[in-house]
Amino acid sequence: MTKKVALITGGASGMGLKVAEALASRTYEDWDLHIVDLNAEAGEKATTSLKNAHFHQTNVTDYQSLTSAFEAAFNVTGRLDFVFANAGIVERDNFYEKHDLDAGPPPPPNQLSIDINYKAVVNTSHIALHYFRKAIAKYGKDKIAPVLVMTASCGGLYPSEFCPMYSGSKAAVVQFNRAITVAYHHEGIRTFATCPGTIRTGLLNQEEWKNFPDEYFTPVETLVDAVLKIVDGGDIEDAKGKKVKGEDNWGLTVEVNGNNFYFRDQTPFCDANMEAMMKNTSMANQLARIEKTKREQADGRTNSV
Repeated sequence: MTKKVALITGGASGMGLKVAEALASRTYEDWDLHIVDLNAEAGEKATTSLKNAHFHQTNVTDYQSLTSAFEAAFNVTGRLDFVFANAGIVERDNFYEKHDLDAGPPPPPNQLSIDINYKAVVNTSHIALHYFRKAIAKYGKDKIAPVLVMTASCGGLYPSEFCPMYSGSKAAVVQFNRAITVAYHHEGIRTFATCPGTIRTGLLNQEEWKNFPDEYFTPVETLVDAVLKIVDGGDIEDAKGKKVKGEDNWGLTVEVNGNNFYFRDQTPFCDANMEAMMKNTSMANQLARIEKTKREQADGRTNSV
């Protein structure tokens, strides 16, 4: 049986580790797991508890560090099936802190949450595209169907006033996925953004989690179930009965809350003019026109014979 290969950023703990554990526990398929994390102790611990696991200590905000992890992972088996761009943090600085009005401009805010939650996702997606292409070139689209899943947040759908940079970075991930998904899908790669509700992970400490009533938490198992379903592909249905056929199971924004997950549509167009303009300039339409031209040219050559 051919092993599939997964690379998971932020994979040494929390949601990343739980997804890795779920893949490792499957009895009907084998996965080669590449855990990417800055925490060396947690990474080594994770790999000892998982079968077929490799750890790559990586700073996801450093492009060279991130590319080295991908290169090392790809060199193990020469393929890549699933990338989980999952690493993330919440900001701990007060964006609204007051500064001396007579002391000149304030210092810049600490934007590490933006660097990890958004910029690192952009870089992970960019590098993943390269290695997905290498895998497809080697095995062919009929043998490999790569999947990229990005972790956004419910804070990317609804404003989180106490952590505005976190909220903005997660909203950016949602829109980034919607922007790249057509181009990636054209090459045989399916992309998704997940928007989990409040899951008790290492994002906050135990004292901070006490501010959240227990009934508001989302079980991490709900997130794992949603991720695995979109990775597996095929027909899928959300908690509101919205059905997505297998051929359309890509580009989705998947909100995860409580014991359910939901497909979230993009913002409606303000009017018909905006809808026509955006659709006319969309990559999907441009690709359709190119394919149409190719078919017409092929028909012309056939008819001239």
